[in-house]
Amino acid sequence: MAELERTAPRESRPWELAELTYAEVKRQQFEVAVLPLGATEPHNLHLPYGTDLFEATIIGRQSCQAATAQGAKVLLLPTIPFGTETNLREFPLAINLNPSTLGLVIEDVVRSLEKTGIRKVLLLNSHGGNDFKPLLRELYGKTSVHLFLCNWYQMVADACREIFEYPDDHAGEMETSLALAYFGHLVGRNPDGTLTADEGTKRPVQFSAVERGWISITRPWHLLTTNSGAGYPHAASADKGQRLMGVIVSRLGDFLRELSAAPIGPEFPFSDRS
Repeated sequence: MAELERTAPRESRPWELAELTYAEVKRQQFEVAVLPLGATEPHNLHLPYGTDLFEATIIGRQSCQAATAQGAKVLLLPTIPFGTETNLREFPLAINLNPSTLGLVIEDVVRSLEKTGIRKVLLLNSHGGNDFKPLLRELYGKTSVHLFLCNWYQMVADACREIFEYPDDHAGEMETSLALAYFGHLVGRNPDGTLTADEGTKRPVQFSAVERGWISITRPWHLLTTNSGAGYPHAASADKGQRLMGVIVSRLGDFLRELSAAPIGPEFPFSDRS
């Protein structure tokens, strides 16, 4: 009993399922579930393997908090820590789930939510190797749950052009700035304080049509990059990461509020024809 009395009061995050008790769940009604999706993979020499996992969790947490403050009934699910890593398979400990496997995992999660009565689900994706648009098409009509997809890095592409100096593909200025702002203790540094990262340069493909985006290929990252980094990280700062997070949370929080309040009718999610 004395040990229990010394325990600090538990922080209340009523939107985060992993922290809720059954008693708390029974008292709430949720309209929207947010499923963050990350990855476990190298991010140049300076960022942790869990970068995508941490980003998805932090973005989901802050966005659900903002939406809840506006009256939304949202629930943040635990982040799925593994993604599709077929392009990085030559790097050690890049933990791969094939697209078909990952799709089955998500479908099982969706069906569990459906049984609970949640019919609006947002897939919050933080890993560029994941492609969920085919899954949305496959599940359409197979479940009463309405699925929405947010690749957050695409949602804020316009803001990234304003905030950052260098285009970012993987572990560059943008991701490093987010890391410095929200999990800076995990960012690798040299004794002089500089990042342990290389320059994040990419090898060009020999075909100009591929370089111009006319033709698509899968990119083996052990050939494309030196240490898995694709983007110059050395201009990153915590301030830039905080600025970007503000844009993400504003846009995503507003969407979750709207989605939570929207009734599901025969033509949802489209507007009235009138």
